[in-house]
Amino acid sequence: EEIETWMDEAFDMAKDALQNGEVPVGCLMVYNNEVVGRGRNEVNETKNATRHAEMVALDELLNWCHHSNLDVSKVSRKTVLYVTVEPCVMCAAALRLLSILHIALVVYGCRNERFGGCGSVLDVSGADLAQTGSTFKCVSGHRADEAVEMLKTFYKQENPNAPKPKMRKKTHKQKS
Repeated sequence: EEIETWMDEAFDMAKDALQNGEVPVGCLMVYNNEVVGRGRNEVNETKNATRHAEMVALDELLNWCHHSNLDVSKVSRKTVLYVTVEPCVMCAAALRLLSILHIALVVYGCRNERFGGCGSVLDVSGADLAQTGSTFKCVSGHRADEAVEMLKTFYKQENPNAPKPKMRKKTHKQKS
């Protein structure tokens, strides 16, 4: 039941992302039953490819700890990250590489078959890799079908932020 409550909020953020022309991914970081970080994809609006939902939420967690005078490593050990889609390789690596973090658990909706960093493409979350931070546990499949449908909706529409195609001039080669 607790998972569903937090996933509801993550899906609300994903819907907001979709309505704003972003890939529909929403994320929450929950500590002691309180949201201490939240994010949705902001890649298109910021024109910054690193502004994935998890990275936005992670920034909020760091700011929350700073303003609350709390040790981020102690907070993160008891923090659960809820996200609608499996974290990509970049986000999974960021969660792992920030050695101050030891995220307790990552709960996600659907698998990310193209870029997933929690086992779909690479197992960044659990691989035994020297000097790459702490592994973290993942639980998948929460409302996966709904997450997939939102992604399909996004990818069926035209991306207003996509670069305009350039017309190429045809060159005629002379026969020799």
